[in-house]
Amino acid sequence: MVWEGERLAFERLQQRLARRRGAGALAAAQTWPAHYVAFDLPRLHGADLTAWPYTRRRTALEELFTEAGLSAPLTLCPSPTDADTAREWLTWTAAGLEGLCFKRLTEPYRPGARTWGKYKVRATADTIVGAVTGPLIAPRMLLLGRYDHAGALRYTDWTTPLSRAASASLATLLEPAGAGHPWAGRTFTAGWGSRDVLDVMLVQPDAVVEVMADVARDAAGRWRHPVRLHRTRADVPPDAVARFGT
Repeated sequence: MVWEGERLAFERLQQRLARRRGAGALAAAQTWPAHYVAFDLPRLHGADLTAWPYTRRRTALEELFTEAGLSAPLTLCPSPTDADTAREWLTWTAAGLEGLCFKRLTEPYRPGARTWGKYKVRATADTIVGAVTGPLIAPRMLLLGRYDHAGALRYTDWTTPLSRAASASLATLLEPAGAGHPWAGRTFTAGWGSRDVLDVMLVQPDAVVEVMADVARDAAGRWRHPVRLHRTRADVPPDAVARFGT
């Protein structure tokens, strides 16, 4: 993990992964030093621990950190069993905490199997439709934005594919972009770090929608994962939507 200021910055870790060799990797490591967070121990001194229950492996991991005197940048991931502690952690979204991973204490380590679960914190938010993929009469995805405090429409995220009903409903609210659209000449990709350019149609930034999103954001305040359309907000004008980064 990488800390930036007072928050976890997953996007900085992604940038480091993209610079794995040479001077670029060294510069990235110096700019964004990372911590290695250990949460499980499948092998120890050549011994296979995968058949052990997680509680036993966890004890062995804690003893290893103590006996070897391991410290930062090696970090032992907290692993409480107290529900109140877990609920408190779920309020730490401002620090970049997206949610919690959990596992049965009696389970062995199963290579290649997804035995960990993940609970993500989600919230709804209003955003402005700035562009769509697909035809205007049947949009497939929405590209969303919010105005910043200087009055510029900043791109925040894109939605997952729309249902037919949602697509038909939105088609009645969208109008082709006129001259001077704030995103004119800009290209959009299929995801953070992707080079696949989306074929988009700009629309008048008049329609407001409420989306369901997890709390994973980059340092600028953009969502990292696609959001889901929750409902249209014909009752909310674009200038009433929360400003970018809030």
